[in-house]
Order: sequence, then C-alpha cells, then structure tokens
Amino acid sequence: MASQVTFIGAGNMASAIFGGMIEAGYPATAITATARRRETLEPLEARYGINVSTDNDAAVANADVVVLSVKPQLMREVCERLRDVVQARRPLIVSVAAGLNAETLDEWLGGGLAVVRCMPNTPSLVGAGASGLYANARVSEQQRRLATSLLEPVGLVEWVDNETLIEAVTAVSGSGPAYFFLIFEALEEAGKRLGLPADSARRLALQTGFGAARMAQQSEFEPAQLRRNVMSPGGTTERAVHCLEDGGLRELFAEATEACAARAREMAAELGKKD
Repeated sequence: MASQVTFIGAGNMASAIFGGMIEAGYPATAITATARRRETLEPLEARYGINVSTDNDAAVANADVVVLSVKPQLMREVCERLRDVVQARRPLIVSVAAGLNAETLDEWLGGGLAVVRCMPNTPSLVGAGASGLYANARVSEQQRRLATSLLEPVGLVEWVDNETLIEAVTAVSGSGPAYFFLIFEALEEAGKRLGLPADSARRLALQTGFGAARMAQQSEFEPAQLRRNVMSPGGTTERAVHCLEDGGLRELFAEATEACAARAREMAAELGKKD
C-alpha cells in the first residue's frame, strides 16, 4: 500500500513533483494537495486525479509524508498552525522551501520530527531536475528511500550528510539554471553580432547546451577532458576558450556561487530568527 503524501501548497514545484510521481506509477489516490483557494486546486484535481483540500489539518491527519511547498515567508505561520495535527500524526516532513533549516522547521512544528530538506531546481518542471537532500537524525533509512522515490521521477537526487552543504547545492544546482540561461543569452547575442539571424542563433545556442550536457552525462571522460578533445592545438576553439579563461571565467563562477551561498545563509538567519 502506497504511503499517503500530502503537499501543503500546490504551486509549480509541488505540481511538478506529484506529476512526476504519478507518471512514474505512484497512485494519484494516495496524493493530496492543499491551497487556500479551491479554484487553484480544481485544475490539478481534473488533470491528475489527486485529492485536494483547502483544509491543511484535514489533509495532514492521515498523511505519512507532508511536503511543505509554500513560500519561505509564509512557512512559520503554516507550520505553527499545523503543529497539533503533525504532532499527533508524526509524519515524515519534506521541505522544498529555500533558506529554512531543518531545526527551525522542526521547532515550528513542535519538535522531535523526522525532517528532510530538499533543494530542487526549476528543470524539475520538465522532468530534468537536480535535487539536493539532507535528512536530520530522526529520518530512518526507509524514510530516506521514500523521500528519494518522491524526487527521482523529476530528476537527479543527491543526498548530503551535512546540512550546510545544502547552501552549496543551492549555489550549484538550485540557482544553476539561471547561470546557464545567462550563457544561452550571451551566446545568442554573440551569434547575432556575428551576423546570424536571431532565431538561428537561439536554436544553435540551446541545442549546443543540450548536446554538451548530454554528451558529458554519457561520456566516460570528465568535462575537462571533453573540453580538451574539442580544442585542437592552434585552432578556433582553443583561442575562444583561452579568451574565456583569460577573462576570469572560473573566478567569476567561484565568486557568483559564493555570493549565492552567502545569501542562502543570510536567508536562513533572517527567516529562522526567534521573536
């Protein structure tokens, strides 16, 4: 019998996750999603056949897993209102909210709970996501497997043993899609400056990014070797790559990801501070 999974919040990330679960064979009847307004839920009920509710307490009362997918700024209010029913049921808690650590969530929910923090990314919406997961000490191996099974249908799942590494996950894969979108923008603009029509430049940039990622995933070689394989001595690619290296590309990525991780730490402190 499938575990009962309740999603508190039914936005894009939640619908991507339970949509992926259903596509992978998880029974829709074992999934419940909640939202403040019924009109938000009706299209999801019709499309996926899941249970829906505007009553968070009722939705959690029989849940084995509660996925917290509301905005971080709303999380404290939501958790504190759920405290009694969560303490009575004691489900596995999975949070997909950025900037809130497991201890803070556990405290808001009354304490003593199994909590998994998850940092997914937006490509989860197309089944190509990458999620970093951290489990507190109360999470059993069975619950870890269950959490993995929820996220794997929408992409890669990587567990980290130290919660501080979730900030690194945020910097690399959580925010990472934006870095690649920026690269696609820049490459498209460069192609246009060289005379390519805008639509051709975009298609070439996007397909090249897709092909490079797919090649890197399937190859036995690490990315550095794949790069060297494209760089013929004295050739066009070598000159372009040297230009990027001389321009400080690696240092920029190091600075950008550190800035991202620092902001994640700041958010955790801001959102989790006590009254």
